[in-house]
Amino acid sequence: MITLGWRERVALPDLGIIGLKAKLDTGARSSALHVDTLEVFRRDGADWLRFEVSSGRRRVRVWQAEAAASDRRVVTDTGGHRSERWFVRSLVSVAGEVYPIDISLTDRRHMLFPMLLGRTAIAGRFAVDPRLSYTQPRAERAVTDTP
Repeated sequence: MITLGWRERVALPDLGIIGLKAKLDTGARSSALHVDTLEVFRRDGADWLRFEVSSGRRRVRVWQAEAAASDRRVVTDTGGHRSERWFVRSLVSVAGEVYPIDISLTDRRHMLFPMLLGRTAIAGRFAVDPRLSYTQPRAERAVTDTP
């Protein structure tokens, strides 16, 4: 089993997002992605979501994405606050593994990381060592930094 650090870079290829910094949180059940804007629209009789994702504090990257809504449910955050969130299903790429996960779309602007990778996305695939950080090669970062 691959051991990862408490923070790693991930990609969401279905959404066109690469080199995104993520916190790996074995205490959080679900994964979450920061969105700056969120618009719900109908396509072929189904709910779709159009959203904007930004990352970085020094060098801000912005991605526009669309995805079919997979669910809408109530999520309880670490502070015990409950809110209804939209979910999408997307492939995630981390440490050379690519697999589908469910991701809630939420406002994480006050968090250090635009993405939280929860235990349902980590369990059975990776071990997380909180003493480690960014254990994987920086190849995705180089791609992110190009215009």
